[in-house]
Amino acid sequence: MIADASRVRAATGVRSRGVPWRWGLCSAVFLAGALVVGLGVGPVPIGAGAIVESALSHIPFLHVRSPLGSVQEAVLWQLRAPRVVLSGLVGGMLALAGSAYQGVFRNPLADPYLLGVAAGAGLGATIAIAYGSVGTSGQVVPIAAFAGATVAVVCAYALGRSVGAARTTGALVLAGVTVAAFMTALQTFVQQQRTDTLRDVYSWLLGGFSTSTWGDVGVAAPYIVVSSIVLVLHRRILDVLSLGDEEAASLGINVGRVRLLVVAAATAGTAAAVSMSGLIGFVGIIVPHTIRLLVSTSYRAVLPLSLVVGAGFLVLTDVLARTVLSPQELPIGVITAFFGAPFFALVLRRSRSGQ
Repeated sequence: MIADASRVRAATGVRSRGVPWRWGLCSAVFLAGALVVGLGVGPVPIGAGAIVESALSHIPFLHVRSPLGSVQEAVLWQLRAPRVVLSGLVGGMLALAGSAYQGVFRNPLADPYLLGVAAGAGLGATIAIAYGSVGTSGQVVPIAAFAGATVAVVCAYALGRSVGAARTTGALVLAGVTVAAFMTALQTFVQQQRTDTLRDVYSWLLGGFSTSTWGDVGVAAPYIVVSSIVLVLHRRILDVLSLGDEEAASLGINVGRVRLLVVAAATAGTAAAVSMSGLIGFVGIIVPHTIRLLVSTSYRAVLPLSLVVGAGFLVLTDVLARTVLSPQELPIGVITAFFGAPFFALVLRRSRSGQ
């Protein structure tokens, strides 16, 4: 067992055995700071101390009195808090899923939408918006988006398996591209048939948290939490998979089963995230690669740090989206694309140069 572990470390060139405590502390401070900024910034500014005291006042037996008035309390806990919590959950899940996909497919450019999650969710949401009634379409859209994302990935996996190469990453990736293209074509057809709903469709596709509620948090959180636990528990195995399928199998890893489990967990979490937020791109590229550049290439460090840093990153991005053009809001997908496109180009250059 010790020899196998040494082979893994030597072959992968991992720079760290796990999460260095300094970087773990920095990531936790970053997330805490992002949460305070997200809760405090807005048309009704609230100080960090007041936020902490208000939070403590809701804990039984502490007998702490909130310094905020009733209006500020409502703004903080009914408007901002669910938005901040949901954006943190979505950001953490997208970053974690992106790093997991990059590990399981051994592709540094893989993102959470690789197997058609985005196209399937977009198709499901478009159908719900285009053909749903005005009063109920908003309630049905998350369900339709989740169902569409799930169907897309199931179809991609079935197609990859049908060609007799289910264990190879290339077959699954090509199947995902095929399914995504087909579902995108269906989505375009639906949009052309119902042009009166184009504005609502594009508003959802570009992502945002303006209508977030505690109910949305309650629906998405179980999927995201379970998926995150599964992926983080497999961080060591992803290091082994980076050696290649044959080498991993020689070390006792059931490659096909592990790949299916990781893909299923990442897909379920991503589907739940985008069903509540819309399609927010580049988070799964920016965060994992930043951690690789600054901390470690080991998935034992990349996965847990991606979860924490991704949550803080999207919370701060949402703050920008709702303050840059205040009182109007920018779609959060515009902000992430603004930062993500140049970063993606940098990653592409590095991957092509073999650095």
